[in-house]
Order: sequence, then C-alpha cells, then structure tokens
Amino acid sequence: MSDGEGTTLILQRGVFSGPVADTEAGLYATVTGGEVERGRHSLRLSPGAAVDTDTYFGRLPAGYFCRWTTLTQVNLGFRYEATGRSELILRGSDHEGAVHDLDHIDLEGSGDVAMTVDLTPFADGGNVWLMFTAGDGSLTIRDLHWSTLTQQPIRAAAVAICTFNRPADCVTTLATLTSDRVVAGQLLTICVTDQGNDRLADQPGYAEVAGQLGDRFVYLQQPNLGGAGGFTRGMIELIARHDDVNLIVMDDDIRCEPESVLRLNAFANLTTAPMMIGAQMLYQMHPTRLHVGAEEADLEKLRAGRWSPHALHDSDMLTERQDRIADAGYNGWWTCLIPAEIVKTMALPIPMFFQWDDIEYGIRANLGGGYRTVTLPGAAVWHMDFAVKDHDDWTHYFSVRNSLITAALHSDFDTTKLSVLLFREIAQYLVSMRYGLALTMVRSIEDFLDGPDALTDGGQQALVDIRTERKRFPETIIEPESSLPGASYDALPQRPAGFPPSKDKFDLVLSKRAAIQLTGRVQRGCVAIPPQNEHWWHVSLFDQVVVTDASGSGYRVRTRDARLARQLTRRTIMLMKRFRADGAGTAQSYHDALPRLTSPENWHRLFKT
Repeated sequence: MSDGEGTTLILQRGVFSGPVADTEAGLYATVTGGEVERGRHSLRLSPGAAVDTDTYFGRLPAGYFCRWTTLTQVNLGFRYEATGRSELILRGSDHEGAVHDLDHIDLEGSGDVAMTVDLTPFADGGNVWLMFTAGDGSLTIRDLHWSTLTQQPIRAAAVAICTFNRPADCVTTLATLTSDRVVAGQLLTICVTDQGNDRLADQPGYAEVAGQLGDRFVYLQQPNLGGAGGFTRGMIELIARHDDVNLIVMDDDIRCEPESVLRLNAFANLTTAPMMIGAQMLYQMHPTRLHVGAEEADLEKLRAGRWSPHALHDSDMLTERQDRIADAGYNGWWTCLIPAEIVKTMALPIPMFFQWDDIEYGIRANLGGGYRTVTLPGAAVWHMDFAVKDHDDWTHYFSVRNSLITAALHSDFDTTKLSVLLFREIAQYLVSMRYGLALTMVRSIEDFLDGPDALTDGGQQALVDIRTERKRFPETIIEPESSLPGASYDALPQRPAGFPPSKDKFDLVLSKRAAIQLTGRVQRGCVAIPPQNEHWWHVSLFDQVVVTDASGSGYRVRTRDARLARQLTRRTIMLMKRFRADGAGTAQSYHDALPRLTSPENWHRLFKT
C-alpha cells in the first residue's frame, strides 16, 4: 500500500499456527496460561489466558535488520477486540540473551494498534516479540504485522524449483505456496524445471495448482543435469522474463512455510547492498530442530556445513533463541533468495551436477563480487534430516570432486596438505572395509585431475559411471534383514566401541589398523555394530561386520578383502603422487575455464543435450 510518505512494506506477519494442521504450534506462539484458539493469523484468548510470541517464527530478528538493512525503526500494527481490560507487553533480548520489557499497552474495547519500535539498541544482536494477556474478558488479535515505510520501489520475487522424480512432493510445495494469497500475489512467476521421467505434469493435483497460477506458472522439461542444471535453468528463464526481480531457488521436497518467502523478499528489499538471503533449515523428522543458524565452508579441509561463529546448530528451537548475529559464508539452496543483479554480474553456477554448486556460488559471490550472504532467523523451511543420509552412496563422488573444484577456485589449494587429508580419509574407508566408498573417492579425485573437461556434459556420464562401478562392491548395497549372515541382526554378537584414538596417535592407530586388516589379525566371524559405533578404528578390528544404514532402511554387510585393499591402496598412493605433481596446474585450468563453464552459452548447450 502507498501513501504520501512512501510505500508500506510488510516485513513479517504474526503467524500463530503452521501451514498444515500437524505443524508444531510451539514454533509460532506459546500459550502460557488459559485457553487460546489459534488461527493462521489470529488469536482468541479466553479470560485470563496468555500468549507469548518469543518463538522461532514469532520473533522479529531486530539485530539482523539493524546490521544489514537501512532500518532504524519498525512499525508494529494489529487489530484487536477486548471484552475486558487486556494488555500487550513488547519485549526484547540483547545479544547475550538478556530479556527486558520495551513497552506496554492496555487493550480495551476494539480498535487498531500502531506503535514504533526503535532498532538502534540492537546493533550487536537481539530480538523483539510480543506477550498478550487477557484480563477478565476475552481478547482477539488479528492481522498483526511488522512493517516499514520505504521510498524505494519494492522489488517482487519469482521462484525457481528444481525437481527430479518427486512429483507428489513438488505438487505439495506448489500448493502450499499458492495457499497463501498474500505470498502468491507477491510472486511474479513460479518456474519448475522437471528433469525426471516421473513427470510433474502427470501428477494428480498438478492441473489445479497450474490453473491457479495461470500464465505466472512456467513448466520446463530437460535432461537430468542435477540441482545445478535445474536451478540454473530457472535462473535463466526468470531473468529473461523479469529484468528486475529477486530470484528464490527452492527444493521440490521441502515442507514449505509460505511466510518465509515474504520475509526473505522484504529483507532483500531493505539491505544496504544486494545480498543473498537464505532461509534456515528445520529437520523434517525432528521438526523443532534447527540444522544450523548460519554455515560456512572450510576449504582447507574440503568440508562444508561448518557452523559459523555464534550460530546455533542442531538446536531445539522450542527452547533456544538466536540472539547473536551469525555471519554466513553461503546458504544452501533448499530455499535461498538471489537478487537478479548478482546473477547478471556473477555469471551462472558451475555445471557440477550436484553437491557444492550452491556453496561454490555463494563463496564466489562473496570473494569475487563482494556479495554477502545472510541466513535469516525466522525464515525457514523443513528439509529431510542430513543425519539419515548415509554418505556411502554415489553422491559422495560429487561431494568430493566438487569440493576440490571449489577449493581450487577459492583457496590457496595446498596440494601437499590436501593429499595427506585425502589419503587419510581413503585409508579410513579401506580399514573399515568400505571398499566401494574408497573407490568412489578415488574416482572423484581422478576426475578432478582430468580438469574442466570432466564437466563438459554437466555430470551426466559421471553419474552413470560411478553408480555402475559401485555395484561391484557388495557393501554398497543396502540389504534386508533376510539377507544377513545368521538368523537376524539381533542374533549376531553385538560389539560396541571403546574410546577413540587421541589426536596425537590418530595416524599411528590408522597404520596399525591397516596392518591388522591386511595380515588378517582380526576377530573372525560376523558381528553387529550399532550405528553410533560405526567408527573406522573399531570396525577395522573385525573380519566381517553388519551395520545399520543411516536411513534405517536396511543393513550393510562389510567383509574383509585384503587383496582388494592392497589394490586400492596402491592406486591411492599413485593418485596422491599425481595430485601433488599436477594439482596446482589443474587448479589453474579451472580458473581459466570458469568464464566458459558459467556462461549462458555453455548452459544453453547443456539444456539441449
């Protein structure tokens, strides 16, 4: 809405229940006394009831607005009806979590509340929220919102979704987005890139949601180029349609909170410079737990998902609050807003197929373009827990290869230190009888050393090759209990682990375990090892082990094969010599090829394959 002083921009709305009935209500508002009826955007408190919005979706992240936007104050508004005398308390926290009252209003009769909240005390962090208490009568709250007046044009958003053989999930995500009329009305276009053979267009419910969006819905089909290819196609399509837009990339299988889209776009419209604004990730299987408040990558160790200083990680958001400001190095593309000018000046993602494409893009945007990333508290979607994904699968190939490409582009790339790190990790797989996983990692390093030509087809052949090669290794296959040695998993001898090796003896213990495995000085027979004890230094003591897959869908049987271990060890030693000799030159080749790899011309070529 507009008036003579500017345009009203809604920063976030008061949401008191989730988008679907079984969403944990405590993430939105806490009933601290009495009986309360919740609507999506309304509350009705019975006499004597009390509600606190010191909750994950209920707080305004004042510190983030103070740090990253032009705001010095925000406006709070809502409608109320009070049959008796009720009250509102405005509360806040500082960066250390200390809570204090900011303001107090008595509510009687009915009307509209409009008040201003000063943000200047929150430069170091902190949040603002509300507490409502009904007196001797009932209290109804409607249409609560935090807003500001802006003189700048408000940029709209468009959503790009990549999907692969998850049509039901994708339809659900689309339907959830369109269920919120305010959010749907703010979206210029929703573009879905379908790379599977189980087509979204054939799914029940597709026609209805597509019809609701009309010409604002774009459905594209193309070969499977992984997440990198699906999201890049959406970026190109949306920028071609809308020159001035905030792009929001979004996974197909998330559980969507539409309010998060509104909050991401509002924040992006106020930042002092163009920034990537990421949604946080809550776990689908543990829906009150936060994956990480903000994350960064450690390229010297080829590790992503490291939590940033002051960031919460694996935290229960029913009991914890992100008061300190956490700076992010990048944001995962389960849901992330990218202003159009970043894409235009930064070029496109690298055709890595899958894994690290979003990480590399975020790092490149920061280091190469000076574009920062903010992972915004109170804006989140639910995504499958990472803990239930066993990395002993084909995806590990892309994780390792692409981490090397990212490190080659954006770090000093010390090949001596990296070769030690890589050899140590492969050795751990070998002593724990994960021969297929060791081969997966070896192949990823070999293909990295082959240079940028490995990305010529966007990863399609690499996917086929690594999945085929892994089939040669029995322990890569998840078995049902009926296929296990012995009567059942529970019938096998259980072998819990002892204490881990100390840091100063880590390599010594690894060498001893390798000798034990190669010479056969192991405990004979098959044993069961609980998932929490599946450590290389423990598994390597046995001749055959059965472990539960992280997904819980079956078991893996690992059997000692000294001949295969020797073959893979020799191959790894030769590979590390090659890595130390050729790694620096390979890194330079990726630098040289980056403009070509990330160009629209290269991507259009891939889309037609």
